[in-house]
Amino acid sequence: MVESRYNVIIVGGGIVGLAVGLEITQRFPRLRLLSLEKEHRVGRHQSGHNSGVIHSGVYYKPGSLKAKLCVTGAAAMVEFCREHAIPHQVCGKVIVATHEEEFPRLEELRRRGDANGLTGLQSIGPEELREIEPNASGLRALVVPATGITDYAAVCDKYAEIITARGETILTSTEVTGIKRYGDEITVETSRGAFSGKSLINCAGLFSDRISRMAGDDPQVMIVPFRGEYYDLIPERSSLVRSLIYPVPDPRFPFLGVHFTRRISGSVDAGPNAVLAFRREGYKRTDFNLRDLGSSLIFPGFWRMAAKNWRSGLDEFHRSFSKPAFVRALQRLVPEVRDEDLVPGGSGVRAQALTREGALVDDFQFVPSGRMLHVLNVPSPAATASLLIGRTIVSTAADGLGLR
Repeated sequence: MVESRYNVIIVGGGIVGLAVGLEITQRFPRLRLLSLEKEHRVGRHQSGHNSGVIHSGVYYKPGSLKAKLCVTGAAAMVEFCREHAIPHQVCGKVIVATHEEEFPRLEELRRRGDANGLTGLQSIGPEELREIEPNASGLRALVVPATGITDYAAVCDKYAEIITARGETILTSTEVTGIKRYGDEITVETSRGAFSGKSLINCAGLFSDRISRMAGDDPQVMIVPFRGEYYDLIPERSSLVRSLIYPVPDPRFPFLGVHFTRRISGSVDAGPNAVLAFRREGYKRTDFNLRDLGSSLIFPGFWRMAAKNWRSGLDEFHRSFSKPAFVRALQRLVPEVRDEDLVPGGSGVRAQALTREGALVDDFQFVPSGRMLHVLNVPSPAATASLLIGRTIVSTAADGLGLR
């Protein structure tokens, strides 16, 4: 029996789902909104397991949703943090080329940044690099002054606080177990009873493809979890890094390579690598779920991806189990780093959408289906651009889901 009725139900209490709820309460204050989150509090997974970087938009292909939303979204995030007294800092970063063959890719990043509307980008040589990051080593670097850092778990908590202050409902410890459509009504069955709504927005992150299938849709992608593992610089050696030091990324992959990130707390992260997780919420090497791993292994796109990228995958797994290999990768950027300077840090899991053809989906992907909208791929810079992503999703929903 349906216990409660709402205009809009959002599945997922991560930063994107919360940003969507925030935008709905701002734009359509008369609608009854329900947000469902299976964990005991919001922002427990990707939103609370990241390095806290406010990305500038320098990496993304001009014209892509990532590019369109990141630059404006970063400015909006800084303003939000300032308005609500959330710790943040616009500290800038350097992207460092350590080999001559990386020069064209570094120049391409500058071209993309210019095309995406970034200001203040500057190409520098080794001497200028050492003025900014005295312990960094490289042949050339790109200075990206707009990059910042914050605490996205705190941002999630503030989004939720505002939503509930506006009279809307966020239910935690509420897992979705079934979705049924009855004409113009959608019934969502959960561990805490059933709820009905006129529209549903799926922001379930690591489980967004399963929620889509639960609703009777074929998302055409599989969410494959990749774990990123970090080390932390010991406090006595955190002075090796002033702000953020990144390598030139490999354009074949959506991952940025191991790098150094000063956190808003003052500590310094080193990493991450990117290895297949054997559980969708697998933050430890020992985490295993047969259904999660099996769904990846039986998906044809997984083996097509593996056939193309097996060598780099083996390198990532080697770094996962070999601290010396991890240290060597970091020493390309900061040669002074030693094994004893690093202690195991946290980890995160990226919800990476994979096509049947074996392609890693790069851009954001929002898929409407009747009175539902499935948010199937929102990797980094989703946290940075969350306010703009929320606005974009609500605009799409307002037209297609009848929210007006």
